[in-house]
Amino acid sequence: MKANIHPKYNQITITCSCGASFISGSTRDAMTVDICAKCHPFFTGEMRFVDQLGRVEKFQAKQKAATGKKLKKDRKSSGNGPQTLTDIRAASLN
Repeated sequence: MKANIHPKYNQITITCSCGASFISGSTRDAMTVDICAKCHPFFTGEMRFVDQLGRVEKFQAKQKAATGKKLKKDRKSSGNGPQTLTDIRAASLN
């Protein structure tokens, strides 16, 4: 086995945004997480909504923008332009 190719494995303290912390091993020096087992609704049994900084608002804005756009008009139903290949050929001959 080659020597000195593996990163140093440290014992670190992982801190959650709720304030809970626990010790684990990692090659990083320190780590913070958004949700841990002490505050996640699945583990706590609470009925609360966990959202990451405006993901719902971003989706709603995309939906609003999409409904505001016009639908493409069907060229055949609009009456503008040639309807068939025969019409195109006849127009180019004239």
